[in-house]
Amino acid sequence: MHCINLRSFLLVSIFLPLFASAVLSQTAPASTLNRTDTTKGGPLDLGKMWTFDNPPTANFQKTYKFTADEKWFDEARLASLRFADYCSASFVSANGLVMTNHHCARESGTGVTRKGEDLNATGFFAKTAADERKVDGLFVDQLVKIDDITKRVQDAMSSAGSEQTATDASRLQAREQVFASVKKEYEAKAGWKGLELQTITFYNGGRYALYGFKRYTDVRLVFMPELQLGFFGGDYDNFTYPRYALDCSFFRVYDGGKPLKTTHFFKFNVNGVHDGEPIFVIGNPGHTERLKTVAELEFDRDLQTPSTIQLLRNRSAALQAYNATAKNDSILNEIFSYENSLKAYGGQLEGLRDASLLARKTVFETQFKAAAKAKNLPADQLKTWDDIAANTAQLRGLFKDANYLAPNERIMGELLTFANVATQFSELLASHPQDAERARSLMVTPYVKNRALEEAYLAAHLAEAQIALGNDDPYVKAALTGADGKARTPKETAAYLVKNTKLNDPAFISELATRPGAAAASNDPMLVLARIGYPRYVAAARQVRQISQTQEVLHGQLGRMLYDVYGTAVPPDATFSLRINDGIVQSYDYNGTKAPILTTFAGLYDRNYSFADKAPWNLPSRWKNPPMELLKQPMCFITTNDIIGGNSGSPMINKNLEAVGLAFDGNMESLSGEFIFVPDLNRTISVHTGGIIAAMRYIYKADRLVSELTGTTVSKPGSARK
Repeated sequence: MHCINLRSFLLVSIFLPLFASAVLSQTAPASTLNRTDTTKGGPLDLGKMWTFDNPPTANFQKTYKFTADEKWFDEARLASLRFADYCSASFVSANGLVMTNHHCARESGTGVTRKGEDLNATGFFAKTAADERKVDGLFVDQLVKIDDITKRVQDAMSSAGSEQTATDASRLQAREQVFASVKKEYEAKAGWKGLELQTITFYNGGRYALYGFKRYTDVRLVFMPELQLGFFGGDYDNFTYPRYALDCSFFRVYDGGKPLKTTHFFKFNVNGVHDGEPIFVIGNPGHTERLKTVAELEFDRDLQTPSTIQLLRNRSAALQAYNATAKNDSILNEIFSYENSLKAYGGQLEGLRDASLLARKTVFETQFKAAAKAKNLPADQLKTWDDIAANTAQLRGLFKDANYLAPNERIMGELLTFANVATQFSELLASHPQDAERARSLMVTPYVKNRALEEAYLAAHLAEAQIALGNDDPYVKAALTGADGKARTPKETAAYLVKNTKLNDPAFISELATRPGAAAASNDPMLVLARIGYPRYVAAARQVRQISQTQEVLHGQLGRMLYDVYGTAVPPDATFSLRINDGIVQSYDYNGTKAPILTTFAGLYDRNYSFADKAPWNLPSRWKNPPMELLKQPMCFITTNDIIGGNSGSPMINKNLEAVGLAFDGNMESLSGEFIFVPDLNRTISVHTGGIIAAMRYIYKADRLVSELTGTTVSKPGSARK
């Protein structure tokens, strides 16, 4: 489920704040591109996430003998949407009907639950327009304006100072300043007034654009299946194929209190997809790092990704234990997010450990260097790879302290995180008394919702630190050694610390906030531990921040070289900006057999019966006795499209700009797509539009929605479809 993957990435970026950081077309020099061997690595590995700034017209013509003109691309762009700030969507009727995934809509949909309802269990369908429920805070964005601002941004960064005097921080500051000035200028510009403006970075700084979005804020829920259908098979079936999930939902945009009238929408085509048929996906892929150097990927393989997996696994386990008794839907969604991320990062790590994939990256890096040298690019640019490698080597040495001692309530719990804040406050109070009042606002008694969960997070943190830093490390030794000198387990230590700290005592917090040196002199066990770990974290963090700024500038330099060498023949990394990518309906070999290009509802029931109707393969009562006509209807299908987190909810369209599917996931083999696109086994998994209509027709009796989507009269249950 790719949408949650994006949100999980953002969550992990909070956990690890200091370390978070294609097919060829018309403009590439033939001498460079023709020698690419796709079996050994090359520009094709950068994928197919084309921008609408430079639509791949020639590529589509060459690959599919299909001429997509400017009008075609404009229509594809205007019918597509960004769903809130984490998913994709599209208009699918002239009356503002919006299609996206169930897993994108889950929180929004259940947010309109009324007393006595359980929409996760029952699903939702508005039988009349009056029954459509407004979702407070939900919005969709339509991209209506694009302008290239590359020269202004790059000129500003170059003017930040001479090569000798400019710092990486000053260059980045100059970039942010020009971003702000451009937005201010365009806010008053004809055609841009009233739009939501966003600056977009491509090629890590090789190109920049300003996007203008028309934002719709009156969005109402129309249809959402039960959670059991939207996430059928749960985490077991996640990132797998064959697949049987009805991962769809429908909303409607209102304007002035009435359904939006639009000419930009994708008509439903329920007649199926065919083997080898070209399919196009329009959506907002969230984040890829395909321009990362081999040195950086090795860093991810050895340190960053294994650490992230360990952190996610431990927090998920803690939440699952907590939710066994709490039964909280928001906690359940968080667990889904963790488990989804675990599978995603696990697939990425498997890809990073695949020697053949790293070899492909090495081949491309060698090709890229040679092509850059052949274009006589400046010597300081040609050493970019060496500079990035040197900085990455420094980050390796700083990783443990910057990562495992980072204060964050999701890493070490509320109390120890607060202890770190308190030690910082104590220093500030002593050295900058004039800031005492402002800083004192931070000294609010931490609120621990659940002691068992607090202890679980803290124990996980201590266990991780013990493994990473070693038993002889001063921080670990202080934490895991009792007053009697005997060793304690992380779990025993966590229980001791939570029981004996005074950080949940408002009187004690008041003393820390008003008496200089109180935190530094206290023998509170949480504060004692924080005084050891926090200075180490700060020292490492400062160095990492400086190196990260340098890396960001170097990545921009790398991106500019990529653009200088290949132009728009290769797409930029994903940045949660609107893209279009191409692929075909195609099977693949897996597990000693061959995957069908599509699955049917019969397979859904086979899986349900095979697992004796037990979770997560159980079905709601309305699904228990299906009409025979439903069983042969298509449910999901696969294509070679290039998607990643953020693409969830993306429409799958054919050459006629008709919706044939709804992207919701990739297979396990696609998870290395974070850093490389290898289409041999990579597959996008989508809900078939015919399957969506069949479910609405035979199970939900959503007649008015079927009529709106198909433009046909609804058949009676059990009769043949029109």
